[in-house]
Amino acid sequence: MQVPHTMNSLFETFDLHGMALRNRIVMAPLTRSRARHDIADERIALYYTQRATAGLIVSEGTPISREGQGYLFNPGIFSAEQIAGWRLTTQSVHSVGGKIFAQIWHVGRVSHPSIFQDRQLPVSGSSKRAMGAAAFGYDDKGMPGFVEPPAPRQLETSEIARVVEEFAQAAQNAIEAGFDGVEIHGANGYLLEQFMNPLVNDRTDCYAGDTIGNRLRFVLEVIDAVVQRIGAQRVGIRISPYGKLFDMPLYEEIDSTYTELAEQIGQRKLAYVHVMNQSGFARPDNVIETEGASGFNGLLRKMKVHLSRTALILAGGMTREHAEQMIESNLIDLAAFGANFVSNPDLVARIQNGWPLTPPDPNTFYGGGAEGYIDYKPYTAS
Repeated sequence: MQVPHTMNSLFETFDLHGMALRNRIVMAPLTRSRARHDIADERIALYYTQRATAGLIVSEGTPISREGQGYLFNPGIFSAEQIAGWRLTTQSVHSVGGKIFAQIWHVGRVSHPSIFQDRQLPVSGSSKRAMGAAAFGYDDKGMPGFVEPPAPRQLETSEIARVVEEFAQAAQNAIEAGFDGVEIHGANGYLLEQFMNPLVNDRTDCYAGDTIGNRLRFVLEVIDAVVQRIGAQRVGIRISPYGKLFDMPLYEEIDSTYTELAEQIGQRKLAYVHVMNQSGFARPDNVIETEGASGFNGLLRKMKVHLSRTALILAGGMTREHAEQMIESNLIDLAAFGANFVSNPDLVARIQNGWPLTPPDPNTFYGGGAEGYIDYKPYTAS
């Protein structure tokens, strides 16, 4: 018999900028590609409601526009039908006492012409192709599957204000759909990071990659537009320093770039910063060294200095022990769990009671129907 842990910091309530969370466990955003016609439906509502014992749910990435979409069957947040579809999910989650933010998303260059009606090229802050990346579109035979993105079209300077407005409108749409707030997707090699990485950003205008200020200009414009539309207390952002997904090379100024971003976010008093650790798990007793970086924990500490009014969430390889260590060490405020929420709808109870976890089936992560989505059972003693 497993004995429950003695520390309980994960299961205390938490004040997220005036929003009361029932615990410090966050369900991380997880792309599942289950939305027929790109509209959230009853099955999606059930999926999130099954997992609503988390202190906070962050939805799967929800595209801000057709241009921003890189995966088929993702529920968007840019049409009236999509807003109505998401409303069933938010009402269902709220009915059982849960809180849910929408992750608003533009993939940039990680897309494919087959996803768009006029087969246009993906757009980006860069003109560089994402080598080795994969979008989820239609293959040469017209079947859904992973496809290689082409080189994107670099956004003209005059177009950037339109994209910023689309983020702001998506945030407004999310609130109309009943979400408690939004998380701006600035991680995993998608559009915002394509501006922020100087080895990807090959622009020559005021958004160019030559200075930190220029590289951060777009992300700060998006943040400011979203805050102006729905209020800072309803806005978070996800970032992935040192992440190399979708052809994001490491660069020397990672620490200074993200420290400056944290300072700017702290001044704006956002609800939270959600850090996705893709460098290996960071622990209080084990500073992970990364190429060109002072270590992941070192960056967390630098960022935390500037985030006195903004919560810090960490995701990536999370366990109860690691989460409690990080919280007790005051490195983070909330801990996000990803894949384990796929196969354990009652993950909070399992973690709290030391019950065994059901492993997820990677074959049912993307696409399909109820199998591997809403059919995972809560724990019962044998």
